[in-house]
Amino acid sequence: MRHLPLLANHSPGRAAVTCEYRCGDACFHDAPNTSANPYFGDLLTRRTAIKAGVVVAALGATTTSQAAAEPAAAEPAALGNARGLDFTPVQPNTRDAVVVPDGYRQAIVIRWGDPLFPDAPEFDFDHQSAAAQARQFGFNCDFAALLPLDTLGRDNLLVTNHEYTSEPFMFRGYDPANPTREQVEIAWAAHGLSVVLVRQGRDGLTPRFSRYNRRITLTTEFEVRGPAAGSEHLRTSADPTGRKVLGTLNNCAGGVTPWGTILSGEENFNQYFANAGTDPRRARYGITPGTTTRKWERFDDRFDLAREPNEVNRFGWVVELDPDDPDSTPVKHTALGRFKHECANVRVARDGRVVAYSGDDERFEYIYKFVSSGRIRRGGSRSARRHNMTLLDDGTLYVARFTGDSPPEEIDGTGKLPRDKAFDGRGEWVPLARGDRSFVPGMTAEEVYVFTRLAGDRVGATKMDRPEDIQTHPHTGTVYCALSNNVDRGKPGKEGATEPNPRVLNKHGQVLELTERGGDPLALRFRWNLLLVCGDPEDPDTYFAGYDKSRVSPISSPDNVAFDRHGNLWISTDSAGALAGLNDGLYAVPVQGPERGHLKLFLTVPRGAETCGPVIGERVVTVCVQHPGELDGASADRPASHWPDGGDAQPRPSVVAVWREGFIGG
Repeated sequence: MRHLPLLANHSPGRAAVTCEYRCGDACFHDAPNTSANPYFGDLLTRRTAIKAGVVVAALGATTTSQAAAEPAAAEPAALGNARGLDFTPVQPNTRDAVVVPDGYRQAIVIRWGDPLFPDAPEFDFDHQSAAAQARQFGFNCDFAALLPLDTLGRDNLLVTNHEYTSEPFMFRGYDPANPTREQVEIAWAAHGLSVVLVRQGRDGLTPRFSRYNRRITLTTEFEVRGPAAGSEHLRTSADPTGRKVLGTLNNCAGGVTPWGTILSGEENFNQYFANAGTDPRRARYGITPGTTTRKWERFDDRFDLAREPNEVNRFGWVVELDPDDPDSTPVKHTALGRFKHECANVRVARDGRVVAYSGDDERFEYIYKFVSSGRIRRGGSRSARRHNMTLLDDGTLYVARFTGDSPPEEIDGTGKLPRDKAFDGRGEWVPLARGDRSFVPGMTAEEVYVFTRLAGDRVGATKMDRPEDIQTHPHTGTVYCALSNNVDRGKPGKEGATEPNPRVLNKHGQVLELTERGGDPLALRFRWNLLLVCGDPEDPDTYFAGYDKSRVSPISSPDNVAFDRHGNLWISTDSAGALAGLNDGLYAVPVQGPERGHLKLFLTVPRGAETCGPVIGERVVTVCVQHPGELDGASADRPASHWPDGGDAQPRPSVVAVWREGFIGG
């Protein structure tokens, strides 16, 4: 492996223009979580130390380096390739291309603007229209899912989120101070989700026109369901019932339910709403006074909170879409709480109840889970599907509280392992609400669901380093969460290092393992540990499950996680540029056996792009390549990338398929 030096840049490798349009410059503002809830690991370990009469200060005086403290590397005979990962890692690079291992092929599946319907026009960058975009593949694809329509997997439904729009890269001569109505309406149509039939063949996955094809945009009607549906906090002049919402915003990661529907998380919705005033409940979500970057408030009153104060409360939910029924009304589920949902992924408990995990993707935010009251119905009947699509309407919402098992003095912020040679400990799920019952003092159940961050503050949830995607292991049920980064940790006035977040000024993030008691997702107690502490393997503050760091790939800012059928964890990255400007990529790592921690880089995406929404199939891997060429100083007038079409073409967010040569046929 070729290791690259770390950059001392101000933020974790993402271009400032991406920060502006993707999340409203979240990392350039103070983190909205200003609560003083303490880290319970710190409190409890101090109390334990006092009771035991331990002189913990002496433990903090150790000068042992992390490298010396790590578990011994595996014996050379054990080093190799885990099952399913027998590829040669690609080298980190800055190429304007998708780079895959030797022996693999790749092809574009679908690009921004490709038509989804026979009556949709071919994409013309210089002659766009809102009407055309509403019938074409949307912008900035993020989460993706492939749902087979036949037993051989020849025909599949590709469902894709379209997280946000980058207007300076969509229109030549774009004036951010004076967008036109047509540009704004194109952006409305470019948000949301796409459903398209794709057929597997020798050249990868090819889109087809079909009755399933669909676009969900910012003008699509959604039904609001669950305990906060109809709440006074959700009512507007356009919808006095509080039960119907137009559109979905900033859809990031998601999940596939056991009953075959898609869950999509609304993330950085705050940036689209202007004139927030000084309401502290809005400030807790990063909703600020003044105008917005995109100026949508000039064209629709619902984005002006001075005119429609509750409209913002109608975003920040988990959305459910039935891709099998193109005429169905998608749903916003209030029982899962309102925050910046990165994702929602469902697991079925032994008694048939379903459990959904979700991270709140912002600095110092929390990890949540929801447990349904109802039980799943097995089988593929229409009545079973209808029943299962109600399971997320009623249940109990929890937030996680973590406790480290090492003395606080051993978690010094450098990333050095404590004496027990692991960042680990215990935790508990703290209930917030069930139905119309609140477990949070001073808050009604409706308030808990609509202002969930405030509820987490009040019960002392553990502040984490940007909780991103969460997945459960297909065989063991262990929960894996990507914690992307947090460059504010340890700054003056901010919480310092804690055992689950062991580095201050954390540019590179970590991957968390969480094992619930008895492997039961209904359990309210769990053990946890860090599988990876990311960064350059040559840096002493990194950790790869104790594996020989000379054999692993460098990684920064884990974002999406997925599993293959062998139980290997796959990780896509966002902001890998924090490692000497290298491109983002897709990695794979075994989580069991002698190769545990042997992280390998499978592919990289073009310059300026982010790797999103990996789907790890038996024959083909797909990734969404989001915002290619999105670099500071670049624009549609000065493109920094010409991927995927080459020549002098404008860059276009796209879905890419990768497969081993000769492994898929016609």
